[in-house]
Amino acid sequence: DGDGFGGAAQVTAANDKFSLTYAGSYTQSDNYDGGGKDGVVRSTEYAKTDHSLSLAAQTGIGLFQVKGGIQRSPYEGFPNQRMDMTDNKSWFLNGRWQNWFAWGDVDLRVHYRDTDHRMNFLADKGGTEDGGMPMNTEVHSAGYTLKLSLPVSQRDTLRFGSELHHQWLDDYWPPVAGSMMMGPNTFVNVNAAHRDRLGTYAEWEANWTGDLTTTIGIRNDQVWMNTGDVQPYGNSMMQMADIQAAAAFNAADHSAHDSNWSGSALAHYQAAKGIALDLGYAHKVRSPNIYERYTWGRGAMASTMIGWFGDGNGYVGNLNLKPERADTVSGAVTFSGAGDTPWTLRIAPYLTHVADYIDVVKLGDLTDMMGMPNGFVQLQFANREARLYGVDVSGDATLWTDADGGSARIGVTASWLHGQNLTDDDPLYHQMPFNAGLHFDYAAPRWDAHAELQAVTDKDRVDPTRNEPRTQAYALVNLGAGYTLKGVRLGVDISNLFDTAYAPPLGGQSLGDFVATGVLRPVPGRGRSSNLSLGTKF
Repeated sequence: DGDGFGGAAQVTAANDKFSLTYAGSYTQSDNYDGGGKDGVVRSTEYAKTDHSLSLAAQTGIGLFQVKGGIQRSPYEGFPNQRMDMTDNKSWFLNGRWQNWFAWGDVDLRVHYRDTDHRMNFLADKGGTEDGGMPMNTEVHSAGYTLKLSLPVSQRDTLRFGSELHHQWLDDYWPPVAGSMMMGPNTFVNVNAAHRDRLGTYAEWEANWTGDLTTTIGIRNDQVWMNTGDVQPYGNSMMQMADIQAAAAFNAADHSAHDSNWSGSALAHYQAAKGIALDLGYAHKVRSPNIYERYTWGRGAMASTMIGWFGDGNGYVGNLNLKPERADTVSGAVTFSGAGDTPWTLRIAPYLTHVADYIDVVKLGDLTDMMGMPNGFVQLQFANREARLYGVDVSGDATLWTDADGGSARIGVTASWLHGQNLTDDDPLYHQMPFNAGLHFDYAAPRWDAHAELQAVTDKDRVDPTRNEPRTQAYALVNLGAGYTLKGVRLGVDISNLFDTAYAPPLGGQSLGDFVATGVLRPVPGRGRSSNLSLGTKF
């Protein structure tokens, strides 16, 4: 399905002081077919290459690690986006130092990544070798993370940390020759924006008895953001919405500074043999990202190029956004049994209230060439109020073990979530309906096998502001088996065994198909897929 193929290799050379590891992979796929009679799902093709090299050295002053790599994706279709990726180049360099002293442990990490990103239309969305609508993004990110762990007594451990994350982003759209709408100038969507977050925290863990452990932490994040002036494609009457929006944006103050305080308190109690209780409270604060604060285009085309939600709507940033403030109360009870067939069952409910939740308000309907609503809307990021609650359940058990070293296990998972926009009294966007899974695994010295059942109920609680689509319930069966001989494993996997037609509830709208057919539908899930793998270790 999709005629995908690829390969990966990892080679390590090491002694007691040094290790050197190379890892590389390549993967490629054509458009896949949906289940049943859903047919081809356009804009699902991709190709990707990764290479990395890691060096580690154990010295008298600690463990040093350096890792660098390059990533390249010459193309990747996005079925639920207006645009596709026509090139992506990225390289990174990370370093780490760890040491262990009598007074405590130190863990220092540093990182840098450079990304050059190109968007346009692949053939599925009408793209050609020339023209289209180029959209270019350059991103530089860097930072460090420092952790100190201090065991001050047999009962108490203190942890301190600091981290810095710097992001620089430039987003510009070159003019399209011969286009009255997309020219004659470069559309400056985000002009050298930066977002710097400096975080510091302190944490106290106390083991009061053998059965009770508490952890209390406090954190502060200083966030600084700014960006330069922007410009539309040109100054014609057809570009008036973007001309006015750019003038208003450039006249405003772009700088922002947030001082965000967070905290948490957790307790773990072994109530009895086989029964453990967890209870926690957390206050978390998140500042808006660059696109939520700094995208400004009010034209239909400009705004529909913004968004990572897969709904086809247009999005406009908001300079006046406040940070989100979430308060969560959570708990869990875990039952377990030992013996020849050990088992566990965990039930974990939670409740979250979010003040200044970053959601959207509707600015208006987007229209077609005749001025009629086309089913999509223009939205602006805005602070609202939200509440989320739910429960997660998981469990597993050993069914049997045999004399040849084989063992079989069965596991279950289930998740239910209810999210509500309290300001508008509407369901929150992109909320997963009730879903559950059952999996069986068998492992022996030579043979291994697994079977999985995934079930999802109807998604009928949808956000009306974004015209979120409903999806129907479905169940999928996946099977797999493998045989290992002299270090070589041959594996066969079949996903969606019965070729069930379904749409993942969070898959978004199938915009690639919409461009080709004029029919709007949720992105269909992948149909039956047979996968053959061959791997070895030596």
